[in-house]
Amino acid sequence: MTALVDTNLLTDLQRYGAADVSACFSCGNCTATCPLVSDDSTFPRRMIRYAQVGMRDQLLSSKELWTCYACGECSETCPTQAEPSEFMAAARRYAIASYDKTGLARTMYTRPIVGTLIAVLLAAFFALFMYAGRGPQDTASLDIFGFIPDHLIHDLGIAVMVVVFAAGLVGVATMARSVSRGNGVTLRSVVGGRAALRRSARALWTALAVESLGQRRYRDDCDSDASAQPWYLRRWFLHAATMWGFLGLLAATILDYGLALLGIKETGTPVPIWYPVRLLGTVAGFLLVYGATMLIVQRWRGRERSVRHSTGADWTLLALVWITGVTGFALELALYLPSAPAWGYWMFLFHVAIAMELVILAPFMKLAHAVYRPVALFFLALAGMPGDQVKEGA
Repeated sequence: MTALVDTNLLTDLQRYGAADVSACFSCGNCTATCPLVSDDSTFPRRMIRYAQVGMRDQLLSSKELWTCYACGECSETCPTQAEPSEFMAAARRYAIASYDKTGLARTMYTRPIVGTLIAVLLAAFFALFMYAGRGPQDTASLDIFGFIPDHLIHDLGIAVMVVVFAAGLVGVATMARSVSRGNGVTLRSVVGGRAALRRSARALWTALAVESLGQRRYRDDCDSDASAQPWYLRRWFLHAATMWGFLGLLAATILDYGLALLGIKETGTPVPIWYPVRLLGTVAGFLLVYGATMLIVQRWRGRERSVRHSTGADWTLLALVWITGVTGFALELALYLPSAPAWGYWMFLFHVAIAMELVILAPFMKLAHAVYRPVALFFLALAGMPGDQVKEGA
């Protein structure tokens, strides 16, 4: 089988933060120390080899590329300091940019100044767009949807979700097609008959519930410093708390909108803290802020190898997540104060603009791995089940 060679692949990967892995002589130390390696795998050494010889398609079609949780053990034992852990992170950034057809992801990763400018302009656009349709500021009570009409936010939110869904769908379809071809998975082997459907259902459960939400492999295999830290400071929990918080806030927002459509509760109406949707949003917001804060602190200190090297896109994402969570709590405080603070209206405008920006940039930044990783984990789980037609990439 003929394989196309991209002679610029290694140079291109370095623009995404990869170390010079040309120093790697395939000794196998990274494979021997990686806690995720199975008996018949040469991960992550094979990924490095793909980059060295310019096998771009093989790199992008590898499901193992997304199983790495950047524990850094491979880099600790590398005798040539080729930084395989950093290479894997850069390769995932490269993959996100390759799956994106707009070129925005590539800009966000390889041109940090331009990427930051895009983020600022997006937030300003959303804020000015909503401010143009503003209403009066009620001083008797904090009527945030009298200031910015709820239908304006809903319509803008729907437009943002359409863009995100379209970009995400194209990216996931591109990735799934690439991985399925590279690993010999056919449509028939996934949905062709009851046996195939049962295997696919089990693989989907493993990918979404057990691994993505439950973080099983992250907890059991990749958290090597677990014994030295309390559970609330472990890498897997901080990662999971941020993810759970983001998903919880998204669910609370959708539920709140659904209650308004059903005429049960008007959007933005103050309710007791134990009201189900409010309680969900509060708990999710706490998880998001805590996880993002601790991730920022760890990355700032740079004591762990997994966060010793950061890109501008890493900081931009963490900043957006943290600001979204903190401004949400500030807005909640303003809603429950006995008087109607004027700053509550501006906090609301700022919060919604940042939240919209975070969502619309999701397919083009590191947050996209929340979608791509479950897809890869699905193929990985499928490959480990008897009776399938999946084969390991050469």
